[in-house]
This record gives sequence, structure tokens and C-alpha cells, in this order.
Amino acid sequence: MAAAVQSDDDLVEYGYRRVIITITAVLCALLEIVDTTIVNVALTHMRGSLGATLTDVAWVITAYAIANVIVIPMTSWLSQQFGRRNYFVASIIIFTVCSFLCGNATNIWELVAFRFVQGMGGGALLVTAQTIITESYPVAKRGMAQAIYGMGVIVGPTLGPPLGGYLVDTYSWPYIFYINIPLGIIATILAISFVRSPKYGEKLKANQVDWWGIILLTSFIGSLQFVLEHGQQDDWFNDSLIVTLSVVTVLGLVLFIWRELTYKHPIVNLSVLKDGNLRIGTIMCFILGFGLYGSTLIIPIYTQSILGWTAMDAGLLLIPGSITTAIMMPFVGNMIQKGVPQGYMVAVGFLVFFFFTLLMHDRMTPDTGVEHLFWPLILRGIGLGLLFVPITTLSLSTLKGKQIGEGAAFTGMMRQLGGSFGIAIITTFITRFSQEHRVNLINNLDPAKFEVQQRLAGMQKAFMAKGFTADEAMKKAYQAIDYSILKQSTVLSYMDIFMYLGVMFLCCIPIIFFIKRGKNKINPADAMH
Repeated sequence: MAAAVQSDDDLVEYGYRRVIITITAVLCALLEIVDTTIVNVALTHMRGSLGATLTDVAWVITAYAIANVIVIPMTSWLSQQFGRRNYFVASIIIFTVCSFLCGNATNIWELVAFRFVQGMGGGALLVTAQTIITESYPVAKRGMAQAIYGMGVIVGPTLGPPLGGYLVDTYSWPYIFYINIPLGIIATILAISFVRSPKYGEKLKANQVDWWGIILLTSFIGSLQFVLEHGQQDDWFNDSLIVTLSVVTVLGLVLFIWRELTYKHPIVNLSVLKDGNLRIGTIMCFILGFGLYGSTLIIPIYTQSILGWTAMDAGLLLIPGSITTAIMMPFVGNMIQKGVPQGYMVAVGFLVFFFFTLLMHDRMTPDTGVEHLFWPLILRGIGLGLLFVPITTLSLSTLKGKQIGEGAAFTGMMRQLGGSFGIAIITTFITRFSQEHRVNLINNLDPAKFEVQQRLAGMQKAFMAKGFTADEAMKKAYQAIDYSILKQSTVLSYMDIFMYLGVMFLCCIPIIFFIKRGKNKINPADAMH
């Protein structure tokens, strides 16, 4: 939140106005977050209709993520420059117009360009919606405000795949973008009619704007995201472009930090990171993003590519866990207001998440059914419920005044960055582990062994019964075994990913011992960005 001249209570709303503002803010946050994951299930259809490679089509997700992460830390400053309501309404309009343009894109790079601009509007929606919903509630009820907002943020990523699956299966992929248009128009009208702006201090003149800060932030985050997304397929540091962009990332980051610490009007206030709890909180937000977006990516891929489910079935699988998180949010908000230490809740949340990964590791096979995955995903929902609000609030528990808003911008950015890292690293390791397991499995399949010969002969007979010649049938038998090995090695790689994710969450538990108890009692909803 930028330095507002009004007191905290000046923007508090009551009655129907507060209800409408809450609906508008949650709708906008949901629009943004659902759009982060809704495209996952439509990538194959986009490839076919736009004639793109898998590498090209991945940029539909990457471009949006880059724009999100660039805009989030700048939102506090942009709200101050243009007025919060104006900035919020402009963001909804940009997001809605770009949704229409994405649906009408005629080639993959047009779509990527529109997705980038859509992400610029979307990142602003996420952060500004949180500020608006918080300030519309009196201090005593802000715990519930944060819980209501938290429901949207946590449920959003899991609503995307089933909704996307339904729209793609029933209509076609452009409809995953068109669905935003009527919702965006409603949100624009409601925001213009009901949202109010705080009175800000003096605006910066054009020559005072931190243009170098903006350029450095954009260059280092954009380069980092490219390296993460393309490192694996381009053989990491054996590729000159990856090496160049890695250097740009490191140099850009160092120069950005130096610029923000020395410039009089920085676009991102880094001095707020001197607070120990905020530093710990940003690390935990990063890990939360890693776990949330990483597991949201891996489960639909596993169920569709290995178990042969439809996009819609894969998405629906995640819904019960999301509902569990949504039910938990008000209880968690209430517990924080009653004084239950957030650190304890975070520790239990990480432990529950560890048990979720352990169960997933044990239950993954090429023939796993819904009944095997239901309870692990309910556990995931409980873990996320115990992590989201407590991490956000303890991050800010020792901050005061406008620092609370600036600190919350970092927690939002780190959650998104964690998601980007999670998706990139998990994708890389799935490929690596699959190759390793494939080699090991093939080494155990010695054609001289009697069991192997017997299985091949049986499969050959089965194919010959379908009318193939002896040679064709043997070729088909080898192909079938090769496919079986590929499937098994992929499942083993997913099991490895869940094991490492679990270890990572387990290792996070001791971090809570470094948390200081805040003297000022922070409301769960003072996560104003």
C-alpha cells in the first residue's frame, strides 16, 4: 500500500457496499489466478490449431507468468501514481480486452504477445484486489477479510484445469479466454461504481520515475524465467543463449538491488527486507508457491498422460482438496485472531504437506484410481489451508504502517516466483529422472532371459491373431514393451518428484524457530498487497 493520507478506517464500507466490493475483489483475484492454470489443459489443442511446437506453446504460460512477476512488486507504486481505483479499473479493462484478443489470435506469437499484456493487467488485479478487500473491513474483521481473499487465491489454481477441460472438450480452446469477457465487464462496472481510492501524497514527476529500476527489474526477471523454462530442452549451460541470459539475470539482479537501495524514489522499497520475519516469510512464500503450483502442474499431467483421463476428469480430481482449503480458511483466520501462534500452524501445515507427498509417492502406479488419490489430495487441501494465511500474517507481524503493504508485495511476488521455479524445476527433473529410470529398466530386460522371451512370444501370438505377419507381430510386441517401459519410467520419475517435494517441506519446519513474536498485533488481513 502506498503512503495514504487517510486513517485506516476512512475506506471501511458497511452493508451492501462492502458485500459488493468483496465480490468484485474476489472475482478479479479469481479471474487472474484461474487464468494462470486454465491454459494447461488446452495446450495440446492450441498446438494443433496454431501449428506450434510444444516449446512454442509453453510460452503461452511463460509470458503470462513473467508479466505477473514483473508487475506485482510495482503495483504499490503504480497505485500511488494513478490512484488505486483508476489503476484497478484500467487493469480489469486491459485483462478483459486481452482475453478477447487471445481468443482471436491467428498464430502462436500473437497469442504469446497478448498473454504477456494480459499478465500485466492480471498481476495488478491480484495485488490490488487484496488491498481493496482488506481496507473495506474494520480492523476487528480483517482476519475474515484475509480468509475470504485467501479462498480465491488457493481455490483459483485448482478451478482452472476442470473449467478449462470442460470448455475445451465442449467448445474449443478460445473459449477459455472468452469466458473472462462478461465477467470482466461486470467487474469493471462494479469497480467504477463502488471502489474508492485513498488520498495519496504528491505524485512523482516523469523525471523522478525510477525508469532504470523498471528496466532492470524487467530484464532480470524476464531472463530468469526464460532460463528456467528453456534450460532443460536447450541443454542448460551448453547453450550460448542460456549462458548469456544467465549473466543478464545475475547482473540485472545485482544492479537492480543497488539502484533500489540508492535511488531517492525507488519503484520497489527493498529496505523493508531488513525485517527478519519478512525475510523468513518471503522464503516460505516461495516454497508455498513451489508446492502449490508444482503439484497443480504434475497431477493433471500424470492423470492424463499415464492414466488416460480426460482433461475435465483430471481437473475435477483437484476440486475436493480445494473445497477443503476453502472450508479451513475462516477457521484459520479465527484461530489467528484468538492468538494461536502462526508459527505452529505453519509447522503443522508443512508436516501435513509432507504426508501428502508421502502418500502420493506410495500410491502412484500406471493403474491408480480416483479412490487412491482422494485422501492424499484432501491432505494437500488441509496443508495449504494451514500455510497460506499464517505465512502471510507472520511475514508482516513485526512491520508497521506503510511497510506492511510494501512487505506484502514481496510475499505476493515470491509466491508467484516460487510457482515459476517449481514448474521449471519439476519439468526438468521429470525428463532427467525418466531417462535414468528408462535406462535402468531396459538394462533389466535381457532378451536372453526365459521370462522376457516368453512374454514376447505371447504378445507376438496375440498380434498374429489380429492378422499381423510373424515379423510385424514381433515388431509390435517390442513396441508394446517399449511403451510399457516408458510409462513405468515416467511414473517412477513422478514418485521421485513427490519424494523430493516432501523432503523440502520437512526441511522447512525448523525455519519457524527463527520467527520473532511481533509486539504489534497484526491482523491476518494486513497483507495489503
